[in-house]
This record gives sequence, C-alpha cells and structure tokens, in this order.
Amino acid sequence: MTLPTLFIPHGGGPCFFMDPAGGPPDPMWRTMQAYLAGLIDSLPERPRAILLVSGHWETPELAINTGDGHPLDFDYFGFPPHTYQLDWPSRGSPAVAQRASALLAAAGIAHHGADRGWDHGVFIPMMVAVPDADIPLVQLSLRADLDPVAHMAIGAALAPLRDEGVLIVGSGMSFHNLRTRGPQATPVADEWDVALTEAVTDPDPIARAARIAAWQTLPHARFAHPEAEHLLPLMVALGAGGADTAVCDYRDVVLGWVVSGYRFG
Repeated sequence: MTLPTLFIPHGGGPCFFMDPAGGPPDPMWRTMQAYLAGLIDSLPERPRAILLVSGHWETPELAINTGDGHPLDFDYFGFPPHTYQLDWPSRGSPAVAQRASALLAAAGIAHHGADRGWDHGVFIPMMVAVPDADIPLVQLSLRADLDPVAHMAIGAALAPLRDEGVLIVGSGMSFHNLRTRGPQATPVADEWDVALTEAVTDPDPIARAARIAAWQTLPHARFAHPEAEHLLPLMVALGAGGADTAVCDYRDVVLGWVVSGYRFG
C-alpha cells in the first residue's frame, strides 16, 4: 500500500506542552494539536518508519541522521524550565537510512550521514502525533541553498519509500514571519495562504511543481517567509507526492497567522 506524503505545521516552540501539569495547550493551539494527534490514524496503514525533514536543520550538503536523535536539541529560547525536560525517545532506523541513502545515490544527489539530536521541528509535533515514540524515525536535513527544485528532486528520489511502509513528512510552517503577529497580520496571511493552497493543490502535477518552484512570485511571499527554511519541507513532500492528488487537510489561525497543512496521495 502506498502511503501519502505530508507537510505539517510544527507549531511555535513547545506550544503544545506549556502547562507543567500536562494540561491542554492554550486554546489557540488546540486545533493544530488535534490535527497532529490524528495523523497516524488517518493513514491507510500504520507506517513502519517515518522519514522527516524539518525546517530547523540545514547543511551545505544534504544529510541523513543515522543516529537515534538523543539527546534532544532544545533549539528554542525563553520558554518555561519544564519545556527543556521534555522527552521523545524514538528509535532511529539504520535500515531506512541506508535505503534512503541508496535512493539518493541512484538519483545522483550528494549526501552524507550525521548523528544529532532531534530538533523541535521533529520532537514537538511527533510527541503529539506519535506519543509513545513507537515508530522509528529518520531525519533528513534541508540543503542550505534552499533551492525549491532541488528539494522537489530530493522528494522524488525518496518516493519509493512510500511503497515500503515509510511515511515521508515535511515539518515546517506555511506562514513563518516572526516579526509580525496578531490580527493585523491575518488579512495578508490569508491572501498568501489562498494563493499557496491554489498552487499546491493544482491538479496538474507539472503545473503544481512549476508554481511552487516559483513560490516567491505568489502574493505576499516574502512577507509570509522572510527566510524560506520553514517552507522548504513542503518541497520535499510535494516532490515525493509525484502526480498524486494534493489536498489542504488543515487550516487555522495561530498568532494571527493563517497556517495550512497539505497531503499528497
């Protein structure tokens, strides 16, 4: 069975885990939390592993995390002390890492192995989606040039994993401008989100890829993403999705930002 590929929002810092007593998050984040919590059950079958690319790991040459992701990389700042004690003890998967490496090599894509902790673009959404940490995970970096076409090609090279029980996930944010938040951002963020969603869900996969490659020409693109690292995981998910139908399966407003998630297949 072929698994879909996903582009998911990973929230803001440890947003789902701000209550030291373990209570629910601020109401603003609860819809996103519910979306993430339902991801695995929404799939046609439970994946044997996850391959995830996060907006919080960039390397000059593509890298595959061949380790187990511990200790966690608490790469957020200024949050309550208990949020630096969180844990998500997932295992890595050497077999999936090796298979991904072979697929990339066959496509002529330069890459290398690495061993690092899970950044919060991994462990924060995965603590919600896979709370028991019982699905092995392999993390892929972004290439530091943030080239959309190159990242679509990376996704396309990895697409055979979908038929091998591996869920390919891009973890980022469809809107990510830390310089603006609140209701004044919402109308512009909404225009950007509508344009992005129209491009992502274009039924013609060739046109879809071309429109997303040219994402900077969409309305308010650089307002939505002054830096592109939180959007680039979408390119990997889209590339791995190939010609499959694309849908927007999450949309909400957080911090005044309109934020969407996408599914391919």
